[in-house]
Amino acid sequence: MEFILLLVVTLATAVLVSLGVVALFRKPVDRIFFRIIGEDIAVAWRKFLIFALFVVGVSSGVRIWRLERFIQPQGTDGTVPVLSAEVWGLEIFRTVLDTLGGLAWALFIFFVVALIAFVIVKRGETRTTPQS
Repeated sequence: MEFILLLVVTLATAVLVSLGVVALFRKPVDRIFFRIIGEDIAVAWRKFLIFALFVVGVSSGVRIWRLERFIQPQGTDGTVPVLSAEVWGLEIFRTVLDTLGGLAWALFIFFVVALIAFVIVKRGETRTTPQS
């Protein structure tokens, strides 16, 4: 039963951290999408990015393979590690860090692609502006 509770707590932690990061970056992402692709489709792309960020955040933060060691016997003596308060604290801290790390990489890739798109849009605008 403790394992299920740990799984639920790490999942909730990853979702909350993802929610915080999404809320923090919502306005910059909106501005980027409205500038690069326009208002008509920006809302749909924002929804997709938010979904992708939640998927990346949860999958990065909740490491099932790390939690499996609490239900499967380990080593030659076949013991299962005990879920002490220290282990709980470490697992929750690890969940926060792994979630933030995954989200940082996802946002980094998004902003690099957005920067490239912005440069392309800017060049297109300067070519279509009449020279005086």
